[in-house]
Formats: sequence, structure tokens, C-alpha cells
Amino acid sequence: MNSSAPSNVGTLARRLGTLDATVIGLGSMLGAGVFAVFGPAAAAAGSGLLVGLGIAGVIAYCNAASSAQLAAVYPTSGGTYIYGRERLGHWWGFAAGWGFVIGKTASCAAMALTFAAYAAPGYEKPAAVAAVVLLAAVNYIGITRTAALTRILMGVAVVVLALVAVLAFPAADPSRLATDPGWWPNGPLGVLQAAGLLFFAFAGYARIATLGEEVHNPALTIPRAILIALPVAAVVYAVIGLAVLLVLGPQQLATSTAPLAQALTASGHGSLTEIVRIGAAAASLGALLALIAGVGRTSLAMARHGDLPRFLAGVHPRFQVPHRAELTLAAIVIALVLTTDLRGAIGFSSFGVLVYYAIANASAFTQSAEDRRWPRTINILGITGCLILAATLPLTSVITGLAVFAIGLTGRALRQQHRTPARTDR
Repeated sequence: MNSSAPSNVGTLARRLGTLDATVIGLGSMLGAGVFAVFGPAAAAAGSGLLVGLGIAGVIAYCNAASSAQLAAVYPTSGGTYIYGRERLGHWWGFAAGWGFVIGKTASCAAMALTFAAYAAPGYEKPAAVAAVVLLAAVNYIGITRTAALTRILMGVAVVVLALVAVLAFPAADPSRLATDPGWWPNGPLGVLQAAGLLFFAFAGYARIATLGEEVHNPALTIPRAILIALPVAAVVYAVIGLAVLLVLGPQQLATSTAPLAQALTASGHGSLTEIVRIGAAAASLGALLALIAGVGRTSLAMARHGDLPRFLAGVHPRFQVPHRAELTLAAIVIALVLTTDLRGAIGFSSFGVLVYYAIANASAFTQSAEDRRWPRTINILGITGCLILAATLPLTSVITGLAVFAIGLTGRALRQQHRTPARTDR
């Protein structure tokens, strides 16, 4: 059964082609993480971060395949929230949607602050608020504007990353891979922790699936866009990761807070480090833009089915975007930016993403042969990988993530008790 929007609310316009959907996915994946994630990954795994990157890539591929297979059958807004509802039951769908919306709302605030840290140090909160207002306005006036701006921002980030690779590789030295702490300093657990960190850099392909109601020929376009965006991002991460590791070595990389800039300095191009700041700022904006679009569409889907206030299900009659959901999201993100600093406190977002994809894989596992594009072993590997990475997250992240899910599920249970039997959504 294909899920569709209830008849009493508006639907979104199908305006995106394969290129636009692919760009939005890449804009999510090539966010600020590529400029910072390799330091923590090296601290966890030393040179073994390359193994972690491979593990993360395999799990990301499994998740992408499951998402693509499901999106071809359920071409509506909401991503795994819809897939879980349709394949596993409403509670599973709610768990996926709740984890995504809460975790990614925190990520929006973190990404806005990350942009501001690069673009306007010393004026971070005003700059972060301005970024949220600007990008919310772009999203408000139509998904094609979102795609167009994402192309520009991603183009800037890709040019900077390419420049870093070209300038850094001549200073590469393979002997640095064996430098203390070298390979496997923390054993298999460290490699898995590095894989967990690197996996979240890949996770942006979920944005493509959440836009399922806005692409032309979704059964063809969504799988194609997901499976184009992921390999491109994987190649970029592999090239940049190898470059900074060979130039800095695992020990120096592990202590670096700006590894790409440090790699340029180590290779004799310190005068160009300001370019890295520009690339990171553009990448942060691109990721924030895609996050606002993705969270808005998932919130729309949850509101349509009563799992969030139905007020949020409104679709703008002219621009055909979930304007109420996006404006509400922008207001919440601005409040978070002004009152907290979530850049170092969003571990539960990582936990939520892994639960989200575990549910996606489980949903794809239940699909029949006529809807299946990949064997069920892909789904099993994806579920197993997500659960293993979730288990290896820092304990505080796991506990916080479990608490967030407990609050959401308890709240839904209480709402169910106050609904009439005819409206109860079991």
C-alpha cells in the first residue's frame, strides 16, 4: 500500500529532476563534517581510520540501497517515517520520524553555529541567526530555489576540497601511516568508533528520500539520485582522508581541529588556509539548507498523520512547500542558537540517525519480490551495521538518545489514550 497525504491537506509539487535531487544529497553529505571529522576519527583509530572509512561506506551503501528501494514504492514526503509506518507499523514509523526530527533540529543549530564560527568569528550567534533566516526564506519560496542555491554552495565546497587535495598530495609520505599511534591504537573498537564518526558524514542521502513528493518520476529519480550522490561523496571523503593522513600522519591529525588547513600549511601553502575557511562556511550553509528542507518534509508527513500538531501539515498554495513546518523549525533553531551551543553536544543526533536507518533496512527487508531491487542480505548487513555502530557510540550519547526516544514514545502513548477509538492511530 502506497502512503499518500490525507485528502484534507495540500500536496507538494514535483519540480526536481535527477540532477537537482543528486545535488541536494551531495550538499548534505559534503557539509562541514569533511573539514573536521578526520581529526576525531584519527584519535579513535589512528591510521585505521581508512578501515573505518571503508566500513562506514559499506554500511552507508546498504542504507542507501534500502532507502532507494523503499522510495521507489512510497514516493511521498517523510522518508523512513513513511516506510516504517507502511512496512512495520505506526509505532516504528513514529520512532524513525521522531529521532530524525529531534536529532536533525539540533543538527540545524549546530550547523548554523559552525558556519558562523568560520564566517564571522566573534559574532557567531548573530551570524548563525542570519543564516537560518536567509536559508529558511530560500526554502520558503520553493524547492527549486533550494536546489539552485545548494548547487552554488556545493560547487564552492568541491572546488576548495579539490584544491586541498591537489596541493597536499605532493607532500604525502606513506611512511607516516606507521607513525605512533599508527594502525589500530585502540583496537577494533577504535576503528568502529571512527566508522561511526565517518558514517554520519555520509548520512545526507536521506534528504533525497524525504523529498520524495517533489521529484519527477520518483520511482526512477530517487534511486538514481541516491546511488549517484553516495559514490561521489565516498570518493571525495576517501581522497581528502588519505591526503590529510599522508601529510600530517595519524598522531598530528588526531590533535588537529582544522586538519585541511593544517595539511595545506604542512605542504607549504599556509597562505591559502583562508580558502579552507571559505569552503567550510559554504559547506556548512549547504548542509543547513538541506537539513531545513529534510526536517520540514518529515515534520509535514508526521503532522499529516497526527504524530505532530496538524497545523504543521499546511502547504503554501503558491510555493507548494511545507511553509508552516519550515517556519516553526526556523523559530526553534533560532531559539537554540541564541540559548545553547550544540556543536559539541549532539551525540544523540548520531544515535537517532542510526535508529532511523536501522528501521529503513528493516522496512526494506519486508518488501516483496516485485518491489525488491537488491537481495535481503543488503538489508541484514545494514541493520547489523547500524546497531553495531550505535552500540559503540560514547555512553553519554547512547543514554541521551534513549532518553529522547523514551520521551517521544511516552508522549505518543499518552496522546493515544486521549483519542477516541475511531481516531486512534495504532
